[in-house]
Amino acid sequence: MLKCKPSILSLALAAAGGSVMFAPVAVSAAQKVDEKTPAEVQVPAKAQEPVEETALDLSNIERIEVTGYSRSLIDSLNAKRFSDTVSEQLSADDLGALPDVSMADALTRLPGISAVRTGGQAAEINIRGMSGGFVFSTLNGREQVSTSGTRSIEFDQYPSELISSAAVYKSPKASLIEGGVAGTVELETASPLSASNTHNFMVNARGMYNDRASEVYGAKEYGHRLSFSYQGKFLDETLGVALGFARLEQPSVATQFIGLAYNDNKDVDGVAGDTNGPIDNPANEYISEGFEVQHLGGVETRNGYMGAIEWTPIDNFTLKADAFVSRFDSEAFARGYRVKLGGPSASVANPVLEGNAVIGGTFNRNSKSYTRVEIVNDDNQDFDQVNSFGVNADWQLSDNLNVSADISYSSAKSDFRNGLLWSNVAVDANADSPVFDENVSISYQLNGLSLPDVGFNQAEAFSDVNRVMVSKYGIYPFENEDEVKAYRLDFTYLLDNDYIASVEVGARYSDRNYSNNRSVFEYGNDGAFSKSEPPLKLTNDMVNVVDWEGDFSYFPSYLAIDLDAALNAWFPDGVPQPVQTWGNAAGVLDPQGYTSNYSWSVLQSGEVFEKVLAGYVMLNIDTEIGDIPVTGNFGVRIVNTDQSATLLENVAGDPTLGAQNITDEVGIINNYYAPTIKGITYTDYLPSLNLNFKITDNSQIRFAAAKVMSRPPINRLAGDASASVSDDGIINGSSTNNPFLMPFYADQFDLSYERYFDEGAFVAALFYKNIDSFIDTVAIDDFDFKGNGFNVPDYIVDPVSGEQIATTNGTYTTAVNNAEGGYIRGLELAYTQVFASLPEAWSGLGFNASYSYTESEVQSITSLGGDSVAQDLPGLSNNVLSATLFYSYEGFETRVSARYRDEFVSEQVAINEQVVNFAAETVVDYQASYQMTDSFGVLFQVNNLTDEPTKSYFGTEQKTGTLQYFGREFYLGFTYVM
Repeated sequence: MLKCKPSILSLALAAAGGSVMFAPVAVSAAQKVDEKTPAEVQVPAKAQEPVEETALDLSNIERIEVTGYSRSLIDSLNAKRFSDTVSEQLSADDLGALPDVSMADALTRLPGISAVRTGGQAAEINIRGMSGGFVFSTLNGREQVSTSGTRSIEFDQYPSELISSAAVYKSPKASLIEGGVAGTVELETASPLSASNTHNFMVNARGMYNDRASEVYGAKEYGHRLSFSYQGKFLDETLGVALGFARLEQPSVATQFIGLAYNDNKDVDGVAGDTNGPIDNPANEYISEGFEVQHLGGVETRNGYMGAIEWTPIDNFTLKADAFVSRFDSEAFARGYRVKLGGPSASVANPVLEGNAVIGGTFNRNSKSYTRVEIVNDDNQDFDQVNSFGVNADWQLSDNLNVSADISYSSAKSDFRNGLLWSNVAVDANADSPVFDENVSISYQLNGLSLPDVGFNQAEAFSDVNRVMVSKYGIYPFENEDEVKAYRLDFTYLLDNDYIASVEVGARYSDRNYSNNRSVFEYGNDGAFSKSEPPLKLTNDMVNVVDWEGDFSYFPSYLAIDLDAALNAWFPDGVPQPVQTWGNAAGVLDPQGYTSNYSWSVLQSGEVFEKVLAGYVMLNIDTEIGDIPVTGNFGVRIVNTDQSATLLENVAGDPTLGAQNITDEVGIINNYYAPTIKGITYTDYLPSLNLNFKITDNSQIRFAAAKVMSRPPINRLAGDASASVSDDGIINGSSTNNPFLMPFYADQFDLSYERYFDEGAFVAALFYKNIDSFIDTVAIDDFDFKGNGFNVPDYIVDPVSGEQIATTNGTYTTAVNNAEGGYIRGLELAYTQVFASLPEAWSGLGFNASYSYTESEVQSITSLGGDSVAQDLPGLSNNVLSATLFYSYEGFETRVSARYRDEFVSEQVAINEQVVNFAAETVVDYQASYQMTDSFGVLFQVNNLTDEPTKSYFGTEQKTGTLQYFGREFYLGFTYVM
């Protein structure tokens, strides 16, 4: 019989009122304490009876009281130690006790996990150098859909106050739902019958302040967090109830500079024989589209609700129903100006080059260019809903057989309304027929990851109500709905032999439906003043002059426009609403007055259907090799996927090819398209192996191997194809989605060493993933649009000069599974130290730290910075480091946490679908609390203590992307527990 001496961590946990739960695979029978030797725990080697909680007799040792953050660490270490897979664990010592704003913040404290900040808040998480699209997420073991329009859930919609524990599975097992090449994140809400007390009630209230909000006109400085939670047990502890509510209302604040992509080219240096430019114009240099300078402000409001009922009418049966609901609303403005440099037609003087790209110079408007400065007053609204419901029944039918049945429903809905109000400078806004001021000169010089130098000849006009006129108003909604219904049945049968402790078999069926709806309303023209839809005259009661402050104080002032006042003056009969319409697209029988082609609003709308049937068999190992106990599992998961999507095929009105009259929301009929549903069915076999070798009482080696998969983002399966003509007559098109896309596949291997000692733990892990392929968006230059069935015009009319401009073929992009994968490999180190044995005043001192190094041969090609260059895998930082130093004494607790990640690649902040380079960043948070009584405590917290900005760039730091400053967030509040 194996004897294991428990560490101080385990003893402290038990003394604090907690218990260590042993997974059935890791320890398959009850652990009993030898009454004669209380320091030794007897662990039977084979499974003979159901798992019970560990009972530790502490009568002969000094009681160690561990609470708060230290206890959370201990819970997490014990969960990791006895897990049957390579995993990371996160535990709250009490429901509602995690201090983080969302689960995204909480998860970044774990080794190998980093976050991408959006608006200053962690939203998407990266695991082992892979972006959120490779991360599969569940809540209470059930698949979660997302408001993002992809498969990556937005963790900021999950309040940490309503989550009792989280696990990140880095190696899978056959019983886990497939879908995570990077890893699987499992969130858990409360199990009320597992609560330590009969009744538990907590109130948490905090006020918050953002120290940059005062620099942004119209932004709110103050917000709050409020949460309630209750857990109770009734009817002789056979009925449990858990309820929770969490509200967050916080300012959304940022000041930002945004450099736009290098999508134009022109010969600006005049060097003879220059051949470094684009293939079609080798003598040219790349020119940026321009840049933006903006104030962002608004309010984010999140209301989260959690409920669970757990009933055990008899000892061998448990029925649990649980619900999680989140409502996340955001109303934000973006104000400032948008600079359009004017492309190849602009006059360029004194160019400054970085390689073959222009990063500075003076751009002057001429009769053929569109050089201008637009005053921006955007209004964005985002209303998100997340719902998750489930019922689970668990029967212990006999001593050996357990059956579990689960029914679940998860849904997400996002209604994002992107509203813009763009103004241009007039010669005289008071004239009867105002004229666009074409005397435009813009000088700028990028300074890498620092703010640029700028100069405008119209600078004084930006804040002059007698010069600025609203020239365009538009609304562009994105509406996504996603839902999945799932049914699951699992069986576990205990065996009596020297090798296999139990066998598990199960099946799961899910039916997922995703829909995307686009619509549009536009008035006016942003490039100049429209004659048919003339600009709006601003009055003093509609505007305020806004000055820049702080680091941005040298930028020219501008007019902030009262949107309601302006729109009411412009549309006295009511502001028109966006619609899904063809406009005057090819194939339209009667455009009903529309002068623009809005076919994209119809073509980009549609549905995706995904049906998955999966089954698995898994054997749980409990044996010995020599004198070394070995536990773990091996099995295989078989997955059949049937995916399809609606799409409209352009058949040029040929009824023999299925062309139909398709009517839009305003009654316009188009007869060019054939509606159809297309897709693919495939089956995957996913074997997995997890082995845990207990080489000493306190150390173990883990090995894991598996084939894993991640399905393409759900929105990338939608069928869409579109083409449009730019102001200079170039035709560009895309079919960036594809219902025939296959999953990402990878073979992965893990090897780790874990050492648990009296006051902490050390873990070292190696991992290797070989990914078969990725989804590439392939750009085809000089694409023959007409020859491939696209209906495009032979010429367009210049909105300024009225001249006809012949159209030319440009680029067509489409999504494919490429044939090039590659490896991702790395090292992870984690160390935790709790100095519980130090003299009393120092016994609350401790720290935990983790470091990961990740590298990959996978690269993609990007041309956003002009020249085509190799770019790393999105989400990969070579070095990621996190550390927390904490201290507690007689009710006082304080800690400081830092998270560092070096350069990485991700989607451009403030501009969707541009994958760019991000600079290294270090985010520091601080928290202090004091427990004044057993029930009442106060707390002070600072997030982003050093006001760390987000900085991105196009290939090289000299080609500035986004420089975004968020400010510090201060929280002050209290916690009441009863």
